[in-house]
Amino acid sequence: MEDAPSSGVNAPTELKAPVGPPDKVTLLLKATGNAPLMKKKTWSVSRTQTIGWVVKFFRDYLQCAPNESLFIYVNQCFAPSMDTEVGTLYDCYSTEGKLVLHYCKTQAWG
Repeated sequence: MEDAPSSGVNAPTELKAPVGPPDKVTLLLKATGNAPLMKKKTWSVSRTQTIGWVVKFFRDYLQCAPNESLFIYVNQCFAPSMDTEVGTLYDCYSTEGKLVLHYCKTQAWG
């Protein structure tokens, strides 16, 4: 007796566990107004870091004086609260794998 021809249905493939979001996200920082330019514009940051941490880090990086302000805006329209996690903003507002943040020393939007 001959074997029956295969029906063309593939055997079940091994299922892989779904991959969660990466532990780090990429930030693209753009200067606005009178803010000093950064030589490095893209940064990798942990998803769990807050915007407050990001502001403090970039204030130190830009060597801002204690009396200078640094404002961060998402999509040129709103300033997120300081306790917002970077991962949450990335999930909602990232484009092309990057979260674009605009920074300035005076209020620009919002």
